[in-house]
Amino acid sequence: MKTLLVTHRYPPRTGGVETHVRELATRLADRGDDVTVFSADAGPDVPTDTVADGVRVRRFRAASPGESFYVAPGLVPAVRRADADVVHAHNYHALPLLLAALGVTDERFVVTPHYHGASADGVRNALLSGYRPLGRWALRRADAVIAVSEWERDRLRADFGVDATVIPNGVDVERFAAADAEKRTRPYLLSVGRLEEYKGVQHAIRALSELSDYDLVVAGSGPYRDELERVAREEGVADRVDFLGYVADERLPGLYAGAEAFLNLSAFEAYGITVAEALAAGTPCVVREAGALGDWSSAAGCVGVSALDPSPITDAVLSARCRSKTATSGVEVPTWNETVDTVYETYTASSDPPSPSTNG
Repeated sequence: MKTLLVTHRYPPRTGGVETHVRELATRLADRGDDVTVFSADAGPDVPTDTVADGVRVRRFRAASPGESFYVAPGLVPAVRRADADVVHAHNYHALPLLLAALGVTDERFVVTPHYHGASADGVRNALLSGYRPLGRWALRRADAVIAVSEWERDRLRADFGVDATVIPNGVDVERFAAADAEKRTRPYLLSVGRLEEYKGVQHAIRALSELSDYDLVVAGSGPYRDELERVAREEGVADRVDFLGYVADERLPGLYAGAEAFLNLSAFEAYGITVAEALAAGTPCVVREAGALGDWSSAAGCVGVSALDPSPITDAVLSARCRSKTATSGVEVPTWNETVDTVYETYTASSDPPSPSTNG
């Protein structure tokens, strides 16, 4: 099968969508499929056309104000010329999904929106509101829509009248479960992900004043790093916050395994793949009860927090630390192979488009 995946960014860029698309692409290629990725993140630091792990990656130049939306008009004719059997577009919150919808003709068109409903940024929210009619059209253009969580499926139905099939993100469970814990001079809490305001790392930093026994290790890069460093200085904990920047995949499992607790305090998530990775490594988690992260708060090994002041976060961390590593590692999370198996079934299913529900 000739499969084209369309996304806004692709590794070495970091993020949950980036990880999802890479795992899907490389595992489909391992099965013998002809896989190409079109990504709208061309730049001087990455090649515009390359083959890695059996996947051809073409990157297109885009306008991306504030590193968002990724307007790449060249994607439309490129999708039309691709001659793919399946076009699978990702990320409602960036325009490549819409551009893929404009470019498809008679190919099977599959969409994974990774939809989290809103943005913490007022300007982005206004733009998303104006984009909604086009986004709704693109979603309803699809032959199949995949949600990565029950929460996302419910939001897609409520906001767009679209019925989606739930296929959760996967985890390379064996890689995380077998990881040797990274050794550091002091016990540490861990945050992993792109550094954006809505990700909530600032709340973890502010809680450090009440968690004097711990450092905070922050893995990831993004436009909010300077502000996070300022918050750490303001709170007098800059010497206990270690910003690692981009972390290679090989190091991540050990970082998870060595952490006393993992924190994800994001305001908007469609799934929460870093929580699944932490649990696979046997590390207890503190999650914000917002978006799809609220679904994780009832899992063994997870503690939910709704208030983001230092004291509730501190209490949640201490509660999470009491969770048994055995109980945490016993939490079942899907493997990437299971996820790809189910996605592949979506590719080969009948091409009747989903019927919009009446409340969209």
